[in-house]
Formats: sequence, structure tokens, C-alpha cells
Amino acid sequence: MRNVRGVAGIGITAAAVLALAACGTSDTASTSPSSSAPAPAPMTSSSAPAGNAAASGDGVTTAADVAGPACKLVPTTGKGSVDGMIADPVATAASNNPLLTKLVAAVTAANLGDTLNSQPAITVFAPDDDAFNALGADAFAALAKDPTKLTPILKYHVVGQRYDLKGLMAAGSVPTLDADGGMLKIGGTTDAPTVNGDPILCWNVPTKNATVFVIGKVLTPGTNKS
Repeated sequence: MRNVRGVAGIGITAAAVLALAACGTSDTASTSPSSSAPAPAPMTSSSAPAGNAAASGDGVTTAADVAGPACKLVPTTGKGSVDGMIADPVATAASNNPLLTKLVAAVTAANLGDTLNSQPAITVFAPDDDAFNALGADAFAALAKDPTKLTPILKYHVVGQRYDLKGLMAAGSVPTLDADGGMLKIGGTTDAPTVNGDPILCWNVPTKNATVFVIGKVLTPGTNKS
């Protein structure tokens, strides 16, 4: 694990946090859709461009591949540790990670937990709590109440193919599950990678069905079109 780099954010009000945490912190929060939320559309993606296969193969990583300035904030033991997350599908794994409580609340509000967990091989760019805090309390609370707006944002953070960092760097840009054809541009270096120009804080985090890249900003759908 490398040196930590804090990401500044604007604090969410207690009411917003409690309202979202109530639906995002139980053992089944990221895997059990709300009965009142609309069923999410299937997560589909256009085929990955030719030549964009992960450079190191199938994009599956191990604990030894995890690196980045925020990685040392991940627990070293238990279900939320790197070793603990390997055994669980991505939404369940995220629910045990203390860096991603706001993301889990957002995924639960959008009723996407089961959808993410059922994907065979994906890449997830996971905004940390500070990234969601930076949206501001009112904006985050409004999104959490409107799955039609929240779902496209979350899908823009998911790539329908599994990549490790080498594969992402080789690809240069990758298509997301955003219905508007949003692309993510990968830059920087292998020691300081970026997505859409923003730093990746912890990369190559393995889960059962996804490789996770923790980021410090909520990305905007449609920023880069195919």
C-alpha cells in the first residue's frame, strides 16, 4: 500500500447521510433491490473496440497488484480488506469497504446492486465518500431520490469488460455502460494514472466479478462520446 492522499469534499448533512445509510449499510443492501424502486434496465454495452482487450489478459488482479495513494485506507483484515473483497461480487464487496459507503448508498437507491453483482466481468470506477460529499448535500440527496437521474451517472462509472491498470493504459479509452455512448479516457502513468483527467486513488482492487478503481471524483456522463 502506498501513501495516502486525501480528497477534499463538502460534508453531507446528517439527515441526508442517515437517510441514505439506512438503505445502504445492511448486509444485503447492495444485493437486494428495493421493492418500491423501478427495476433497472439490463446493463449492456457496445462491444469493446478492437485491440482494447486488457493487455495482461482477462483483467483479473490479485492483492499483490493493488496500489495507489489511498489504498492504505482500506482495512487490512475482515470483509472490507483487499483479501476479503476478492471473494464477493462487486456491489457486496463495496458494501464492506469504509471508503465507499456513499457509493453503496447510491447503488442501493438506484436499485443496481443485483445488476452489478450479476455481471460476469466488469471494471468499476468507484468514487470514494469524499467524491460524493463534494457534490453537496442537496445535490446528492436529490439524486438519491431520483433513480432516473442517478442510474445513468452510476452506469457511466462501469465498463462492460474487465481491465487491470495495464489493460486500461493500453486501451487509452474504454466504453462505459452509459446509454449515451460515454467513454472514459485513461491517462497519466502507471504510477499516477488518471481517468478523464482526474487521479485514480487506488487501483487493481480485485472482487469476484470486477476490478475496482477508487477515484476521488464523481464522473459526468457524456463527457467523452464514442
